[in-house]
Amino acid sequence: MRTTVRRHLGKVVAGTAIAVAATAVMVGITLPGTAGADDTGGGKSGQSTGQAAGQQGQQGDTAAAVQPGVVEDAPAEGTKGKGRDPLTDDEITRVEKIALSRQQFNASEDVDGDRGPQRLGVDLAEPAADEVDDPDAPRRAVVSFYDYKDDALVTKTVNLDTGKVEGTGTQHGVQPPLSAAEQNEAASLLIADPLGAGLKADFKDATGKELGSPDQLQIAAMIYRAVPGAEPAVLDKCGEHRCVRLLPKVKNGPWIDARSLVIDLSTRKVARLTG
Repeated sequence: MRTTVRRHLGKVVAGTAIAVAATAVMVGITLPGTAGADDTGGGKSGQSTGQAAGQQGQQGDTAAAVQPGVVEDAPAEGTKGKGRDPLTDDEITRVEKIALSRQQFNASEDVDGDRGPQRLGVDLAEPAADEVDDPDAPRRAVVSFYDYKDDALVTKTVNLDTGKVEGTGTQHGVQPPLSAAEQNEAASLLIADPLGAGLKADFKDATGKELGSPDQLQIAAMIYRAVPGAEPAVLDKCGEHRCVRLLPKVKNGPWIDARSLVIDLSTRKVARLTG
């Protein structure tokens, strides 16, 4: 992993040099008066110089006449949207409260092991087939949670007009994209695990500082599913469990290769791929 970081750093430096060279070439091409500089005839050159000076004077007059721009405040967001308008903040807050009953809250767990399922997202639901052309069709929202206690994806469809739950779905083995909270928890588990030693060493090589928190990284992540023969037995249930591979990046720095490591958020264990 340490070699990988140095290689990425080299690419960053090389990329910067190429960008600077490319910028210099562009400047050389677009500078006024350079095209046709080898043309013969002093009169032509004098005319070109005069035209360039005139154009510069006009540009200066135009720049002086331009007034500073005015930034207007964004319009106030209402408490309730209409039709296919995006969900408002108030609607999202209201829908989440409606979707999760006290009983369900107490019977489920989030990624940290606390009571209540892990919130994944709230989206505007598609209208029913017979409501597509109806301007007065009710607005609905779909709320998604992941229950780490049962390893289940739970979805609730809420009618925003009536405030009632119209549908509930529970699925096992379905793994939607991870939330930011789940990515941060996966990074915390990796940093604290012995297998995270390489990640911390690469971070120190790149920054000269110790890595102790996910806040020091930019994190992307992807769901990992078990592939027969490609992992240790501890990862055999990935797909049924919520497992993740991280793509960490030093803030304002290089990527760190951690693709061989998988974090099982359901069991809170880290393992290295063998295949």
